[in-house]
Amino acid sequence: MEFGKTIGDSFEYAKEGLVGKWAKWILLIISCIIFPLIIGYMMRIYRGLEPSPELNEWGSMFIDGIKLLIVGIIYAIPILIVEFAVIGSAGYAFLATLSNPMADPNAVMGLIGSVLFGVIILILVAIIIEMIAIIGMVRFARTNSFGQAFNFGAIFATIGRIGVASYILALIVLAIIVGIIEVICWLIPYIGFLILFILLPFIVIFSARYVTLLYESAGEEVSPPA
Repeated sequence: MEFGKTIGDSFEYAKEGLVGKWAKWILLIISCIIFPLIIGYMMRIYRGLEPSPELNEWGSMFIDGIKLLIVGIIYAIPILIVEFAVIGSAGYAFLATLSNPMADPNAVMGLIGSVLFGVIILILVAIIIEMIAIIGMVRFARTNSFGQAFNFGAIFATIGRIGVASYILALIVLAIIVGIIEVICWLIPYIGFLILFILLPFIVIFSARYVTLLYESAGEEVSPPA
C-alpha cells in the first residue's frame, strides 16, 4: 500500500466533497450532532462511491447509520466485558487497601500488578477488535448483510491480503494524522473546540475514504449493493 498516495487521494476526496460546498458542509456538521446520519454517510463512502456522495435520502441514510452503529456496538461487547473486569479488579484492589492499611505490601503490589496486566490486556483486545471491526463495517456497507459484517474468515483473509504489518501501520498513520489535527485544535485557546467541531465533516470523510482505499487495496471481494 502506498501511504502517500492513499493520504493524498483521501485528502483530495474530502476537499472536493466539501470545499466550496458550504451548505453540504453545514449539513454534515448538523449530521455529526444527529450522529446516525454521519455514520450513514460514512457507510456510503465505504461503498466506494466517487466522488464523495451528496446528501439525499435522509431517512435511508439515518437507517444505514443505525445499522452500522449496531454492528459497532456488537463489536464493542468483548471490549466492554474486559473493561468491566479490569474496573472490578481495580475496585477490589482499592477497597482491599482501604480496608486493611496494614496489608502486606507484597500483596498490595500483586493486586496493582494484576490491574496493570488487565489494562494491558484491555488495550490489546481493543486494538484487535478495532482491526477486525473496520473491515467488518466496510463489508457490511458493501453487502448490507449483518452476516458479512461478522464473516471472520473473509475478514481475516482481507487483512491477510493487505498484509498484517501494512494494515497495522496504515491504521497507525491514520490515527497519527487525526490525532495531530485534534491536538492542534485543542491547543488553540478559546475557539479550539469550535474549530475541531467545524472540521469534523472533513475528518470523517478523509478517514472513511482512507479506510475504503485500505480495504480496496486487498482486492474487491464483494460489490457495492445496487
